[in-house]
Amino acid sequence: MKLSIFAVTAALASVVSAQSKRGLAYPWFNEGENIDPGRFTNGGKVTWMYNWETWRPARTPAVNFIGTQAKKDSAASPIGQLHNRWRQQGWTDVFSLNEPDFNDISPQEAVDWYLQHINPMTIRKGLPAVTSSTDAGKGLDWLQNFLNICNGRCYHDYINLHWYGSNISQFKTHIQNANRRFPNKKIVISEFSLVRPATQAQQQSFFNEAIPWLDAQGYVIMYFPFVATSPTLLQGNDGAAVDHVGTGGALFNNDGTVSAVGQIMLR
Repeated sequence: MKLSIFAVTAALASVVSAQSKRGLAYPWFNEGENIDPGRFTNGGKVTWMYNWETWRPARTPAVNFIGTQAKKDSAASPIGQLHNRWRQQGWTDVFSLNEPDFNDISPQEAVDWYLQHINPMTIRKGLPAVTSSTDAGKGLDWLQNFLNICNGRCYHDYINLHWYGSNISQFKTHIQNANRRFPNKKIVISEFSLVRPATQAQQQSFFNEAIPWLDAQGYVIMYFPFVATSPTLLQGNDGAAVDHVGTGGALFNNDGTVSAVGQIMLR
């Protein structure tokens, strides 16, 4: 008997919903380095992985891989290859548009793009990942405007949030505010961390409280601490990130072992 697209999607959703919520935000510059995601995924504590791109890293363990069309189009992730890569690489989910509220993509422009490229995909879909900015028209305001324009036409399985701030109280408040504002939506947090001048010890204290709290929130279905790389690789490849958050939240040490922050993900 041939199953319908909707039956297949429902079956996939039932499988992935049973997985751990924990995931790796694994940047492209880990390729060819001593950063082995298997250190996290081989015990079942971490079951998700994405790399801000639509190409799957060569060193991808047995994990649910999420393709990410972070920009409307790019040389590394051409929009014309989106659907082919999804099918060939066996994604479970797709993330779309990384921080459009920060990158001057209007809600209307994003809706038009989403309807054309993301809507037809028959896997789980995340809405564009918005920042935690509280400026008018950004963050949750941008997301609300996007949904208003969609008017029910933008098929999705969850909203996608980023958060950067100074303490655990701010983090919990932002996620709770998002849940109150969008009470019928599941939530994914695909980037989160304390900002500079947070030390590794402060990051460790933050994630010690944040991770079990996220595990206990039924409306949160996936989360990804920033970031699954080493301090040296982050410093050498993403100066903007280092300026914003420092290197204390890196999940790997420079020798490729799991850092003190990363160990929290394995408890």
